[in-house]
Amino acid sequence: MYTKGDIIDVVVTGIAPYGVFVKINDYTGLIHISEISDKFVRDISQFAMTGDQVKVIVIEADEDNKQLKLSYKKCDRSKKIKICDMKIGFRTLEEKLPEWIQEKIDA
Repeated sequence: MYTKGDIIDVVVTGIAPYGVFVKINDYTGLIHISEISDKFVRDISQFAMTGDQVKVIVIEADEDNKQLKLSYKKCDRSKKIKICDMKIGFRTLEEKLPEWIQEKIDA
């Protein structure tokens, strides 16, 4: 029996464009795409693959049908996206352009 707020480990059983299907014991669940991240999720398959174990929090439990609505983003805040320190702009292009032209001439 699961209740709202429980943190559980589930196994991914399928992936659809709108979410990830999971299973735990005799319960099935769905992590809707909106519950994966606060940011835009372009491709759910980059989040998980079939067979992966994922830690989630229960949003809603339907005991009669043994179905769970789950959230990944509300549970796991420890994973941070690392952003590279990169200089972007015209100056970088200006510096690389002569090198690219020389590569074309040499080819």
